Order: sequence, then structure tokens, then C-alpha cells
Amino acid sequence: MSFISIDSITKSYSGHTALKDLSFEIPKGSIYGLLGPNGAGKTTLIRIINQIIEADSGSITIDGQKLNQNHIKIIGYLPEERGLYKKMKVSEQLIFMAELRGMKRREAIASIKDWTARLEIDDWLKAKVQDLSKGMAQKIQFIATVLNYPKVIILDEPFSGFDPVNANLIKDEILRLRDNGSTILFSTHRMESVEELCDELTLIHRSTGLVSGTKKQIKRKYSDNTFAVTYKGHLNDLNGYEVIDNSTDEDGLNHSVIKLPDNDTNQLLSKLINQVEVYSFTERIPSINDIFISLTTDDHE
Repeated sequence: MSFISIDSITKSYSGHTALKDLSFEIPKGSIYGLLGPNGAGKTTLIRIINQIIEADSGSITIDGQKLNQNHIKIIGYLPEERGLYKKMKVSEQLIFMAELRGMKRREAIASIKDWTARLEIDDWLKAKVQDLSKGMAQKIQFIATVLNYPKVIILDEPFSGFDPVNANLIKDEILRLRDNGSTILFSTHRMESVEELCDELTLIHRSTGLVSGTKKQIKRKYSDNTFAVTYKGHLNDLNGYEVIDNSTDEDGLNHSVIKLPDNDTNQLLSKLINQVEVYSFTERIPSINDIFISLTTDDHE
């Protein structure tokens, strides 16, 4: 079920088109990837959803209602450019942010205690933000975004500044937020995070949406009938098939990458079995990173 609908959004600045007729649907309770190189239009879309700027045309609906001021209270936004009041104590900062979201003070304090314990920084509540390490400050910013468990969470490069241990901690909390019903729009350049976290995604390039769908749908769309084969023996006759790569490992096993002209894998496998002892036969599915690079390089057309 679609929870957020982006319908034909267009936005221009002084003759420059930042977004052109962008449309996609974000399912409820999902982690949705928003991908694209720098300048593609991701930040413009995020600012429109947050009502920082307005679209020139098109519409956005959230839970069946056209985007309006009331939605601000249900959206948590973690910007790529972080911003905290450095001279405030951590507890004061978080209470202030919670009250801006309409939380009662007692409710805010309980949520802050829970979140700081989860992210292992509860000993730092009385410290000033300026005394925190970058990673700790990033955790505070994350907590400020999600402490009221907003229905919509927009995360722009949420793992920036984290070491692998803390990145995994944040990843687990993002998954928990999704499982608790939040719908998450996740903008990042880290393709491994997309592979791990995102249920569906849209790739924007030069202000236009190039592809949208589940990871499986997109990978299938851009797979090219290429198979990796491991075998013992020597291949002679593979007429009609393009052998892209050949190698032999230290155990004497041969490895070939073969591209089929069609979907008839049985015919190729039959040829292989008649000539060599096959150890493995696996389709090479492109990664999201492979597809991203392929679609956004200048020579793609």
C-alpha cells in the first residue's frame, strides 16, 4: 500500500531544472532508497517534502492527504548537514527538539532516556554538545530526529561520521523503526547500505527518475544473461556464446564468464557438461552499485 505518493514533481531555479516530472510511490512501513549522483535533485525533493520550498508543479500526498502544514509534526528529518546548538547540554537540546514536535516534557524525558540507552550515550546527557566527539554528536542528531517515532522519517546520509560498530547500531535502529511502522525515505551514496536496508528505491539522474522498483525487479531488469562457470577440463566448442573472461585458480579449477545470446541456459549447460566437469553454474546478477554506475555515466546513452 502506498503511503507517500510523489506525482509529477517539477522544480526549477533561475532557469535550471532541479526536478522534472518525477513520480514514484513509497509503500507504508518500508525503507525506500532515494539514489542519485550529486546534483541529481535528491535534496530538492527532500526540501519539498519538508515544505522548506514548494514545487512548481505536481503534488505529494501522505497517507491519502495532500501535503500540508499538519504533516510537519509527523515527519522526522535528519539532514546531511548536521546542526546542533553546541553550547546546550545534550538533555536540554533533546527536550527542546521534542517539545518542538509537540511532545510533553515527561514523555520527552522518557523517550530520551530510552534512546540514549539504546545508542549507549546515556552517560553524556549532562555534557554540552561542543564536548562530544563527532560520532556522539551524530547520535544526538539521530535521536533528535526519531525520538517521537514519527510516521515519516527522512534520512540523508545517516551513517556519515560513524565507525563500523556505531553504523551497525544505527542500522539496527533504522530497521526497528521500520518494523514499528515508520515509513523511511533513505538518501545515500553508500550502495552497500542500499543493498542491506532498502526494500525499494528510485534512482534520479539529471533531475529525472530513471528507474523505480524493488531491488529484485531492478536487478532483473538490468541483468544481461551472463553466467559464471567453475569447472575442470578444457572447453573447446562454445560457438554462439561470448566468453568474457577466463582464469585458473591455485587448485586447478577453471573459471569462465559466459554471456548468452538468449535465455536458453539449458542449452549452454548441456554444452558444458559434454566437455568438462562442472562445479558451479551461477548467473551474475548486477549489484545496485553496478546499475548506479551504468545508468549515471555520461556514455550510458
